[in-house]
Amino acid sequence: MKDVARECDMSESSFYHNFKIVTSLSPIAFQKKIRLEEAKNLLATKNIGVAQAAFDVGYESASQFSREYARMFGVPPKIHSEILRSGVA
Repeated sequence: MKDVARECDMSESSFYHNFKIVTSLSPIAFQKKIRLEEAKNLLATKNIGVAQAAFDVGYESASQFSREYARMFGVPPKIHSEILRSGVA
């Protein structure tokens, strides 16, 4: 955060505040959303398992990934990948 704020010529707190105004999310929540969207894309287009998708997008814990994925998309990643691959979604 410090480096990004410096690149934008802002203090960390000012960067955080402005980032939240623009995105409606904190930088960490935004990063999580991007990771989970990428994982969704991987699960829909690649023949990989949930754990591999989790690790590919930067999660160290597949169980933490599954909890956060289900919270964001309303369905566990394994079931969601089956739905996405079947073309129902």
